[in-house]
Amino acid sequence: MNQYQLAVIGAGPGGYVAAIRAAQLGLKTVVIENRDVGGTCLNRGCIPTKALLHASEVYRQVKEASSLGLDIAQAGYQIERMHEKKEKVVLQLRGGVEQLFNANKIDLIRGSAAILAPHEIAITGGEDCRITADHILIATGSVPSLPPIPGIDLPGVVSSDQILEGDPVDYQSLVIIGGGVIGVEFATFYQNLGCKVTIIEAMDRLLPTMDREISQNLGMILKKRGASIYTGAMVEKIAEQDRILSCHFSQNGQEHSVQAQGILVAVGRRPNTQGLFGPQVTVQMECGRIVTGPDFSTSIPNIRAIGDVASSIQLAHFASVQGIAAAEIIAGRQSSVDLSVVPSCIYTDPEIASVGLSADEAKAQGIAVQTGKFLMAANGKTIIEGKDRGFIKVVCDAESGALLGAQLMCARATDLISEFANGISNRLTAEQMRRVIRPHPTFSEAVSEAFEDIEGQAIHIAPKRRPTK
Repeated sequence: MNQYQLAVIGAGPGGYVAAIRAAQLGLKTVVIENRDVGGTCLNRGCIPTKALLHASEVYRQVKEASSLGLDIAQAGYQIERMHEKKEKVVLQLRGGVEQLFNANKIDLIRGSAAILAPHEIAITGGEDCRITADHILIATGSVPSLPPIPGIDLPGVVSSDQILEGDPVDYQSLVIIGGGVIGVEFATFYQNLGCKVTIIEAMDRLLPTMDREISQNLGMILKKRGASIYTGAMVEKIAEQDRILSCHFSQNGQEHSVQAQGILVAVGRRPNTQGLFGPQVTVQMECGRIVTGPDFSTSIPNIRAIGDVASSIQLAHFASVQGIAAAEIIAGRQSSVDLSVVPSCIYTDPEIASVGLSADEAKAQGIAVQTGKFLMAANGKTIIEGKDRGFIKVVCDAESGALLGAQLMCARATDLISEFANGISNRLTAEQMRRVIRPHPTFSEAVSEAFEDIEGQAIHIAPKRRPTK
């Protein structure tokens, strides 16, 4: 029976990053994975989704090229080749992870892990064996959540995993159940290809956890491009006739139905803990998640958990920094990362990103704030590239001027958000953020404009803004 200092269960963005950091710190480390390394993010989530989104966005831009004075005779796409390109991207990045394992002398065992005792793991379904470890780190991620809707098991009803891993389908019409991050990203992809998209969301708006203005703007943009959106709606059942699916739902006390070639269920993901613990091992859990302390410890001292399996924040980059922190703690080091500032990104068009507090969240906490806002319709780079309506909003503490949060809906928002995350993490003020010279013409110069908008404002919550430059 092989003995390790650290055994990591799961080779996703939390697990493989933790393993690499632990090995760098001198720990003899093993990773156990029952599927491909890279986890959901690399194989069935972030990376393949963004590869497809990029291809569909280029296609839409080609169709609209006449507005730039370009004559392109034909514009078409082949869904199979788009998926082939996506697979090439995934394989390249997956190979990179495996090379990092080899370079850092990390053992990789293929199979499903079951924790039999605080220091013992059984692996089955691959390289059947047992190992012992001083420390165990659970990083098994999450799986699609499927609500108990009658007809959800019909052919043509799929999860995001199935769309990305199954045979490519060129949907002409698609119903998406769920208007969260997964739902609106797939809506963007299929709309770009000309698919008729219908979104059904149980909450009162799309992206219910995001800034309200972002939700409202995105809804208007998707509708402008032809989507049908039903919010405050509950799906009652799914039926099928002659290979056409019907989604039946209620909204404001009225019954509705919509037909489509396919139905995507995108209501979220749940922690992946199935088969993880043997009959003699029990850890404290809450709402399906493993309960952990500040040092990622579970109710069993030498067993820790990170990422989607334990956190309410289901983001790959958050799992990665948790993995770094957990490895450093296990190695007896002080954590080198700031876990308190977590940016969130959505790859629609325009992109959406946020970090820290919104003005409403600050108000709920009793914090008086100053806010600044810049409309991207006045940004030269946005006008040149013909991007849709968007904005940058910043939220600062009224007393100290410290940056508390930012909400972006604009081109390159997912890149720009790091500047605000850095500002919050390092407790920079609005004045300090304004000092930076940002080049022209760029999207980033709008950051300066948003902070300049704070000048001259009265210090109170939800102040009236002076006219934007």
